[in-house]
Amino acid sequence: MGSSAVQMACVAFGVIGLVGVIVCCALPLWKVSAFIGNNIVTAQESQEGLWMECVKQSTGQQQCKVYDSLLQLGSDLQTARAMTIISCMLSGLSLLILFCGADFTTCVQNEEAKPKISLTAAVGLLLAGLLVIIPVSWSAHNTVRDFHNQLVHDSQKRELGACIYIGWAAGVLMILAGGLLCCFSRSRSSSSGGTATYYSNSASAPNKNYV
Repeated sequence: MGSSAVQMACVAFGVIGLVGVIVCCALPLWKVSAFIGNNIVTAQESQEGLWMECVKQSTGQQQCKVYDSLLQLGSDLQTARAMTIISCMLSGLSLLILFCGADFTTCVQNEEAKPKISLTAAVGLLLAGLLVIIPVSWSAHNTVRDFHNQLVHDSQKRELGACIYIGWAAGVLMILAGGLLCCFSRSRSSSSGGTATYYSNSASAPNKNYV
């Protein structure tokens, strides 16, 4: 597969990953109600996200409330906010850099600089993928831990929401895109093996006058 085809595939993976991170950041579906034990009332469902918590009625009506204070939030939620926002910005910037330095575009005329630009975009995509996988994994760990904690009441227990799985998928796609770019972003000058110049014995030998 040529480098242009790989770069186009990486752009597609990166765009899908960026959309996934935006959805993961915006939707309040990190934690949802767990209907277990005595908590079998399914008339309403609680949903929690990075910015708000919602209550969805069985009739389809939904009421949401933004968190009142940032200082009242847990450390995992504050960290998840920061890391997902940075991931969105970094992935968007990396895709822009990749599009400018890709082989299928003419934004950069210097062919020797394109592999370096692609490598820079690859590093950015790798970091963006890690920045979204870490908070969703942390949130999933806390949710599973509280779910199996006997001290937590059944009404307070939560299950993994859709945003957790979306965040994992988005992070994997961006890491895959960054990894492929790292493998195919090789300098053309180094791959060519250099240029050697050969001289004949008569031409290379200096002219000397012997007595």
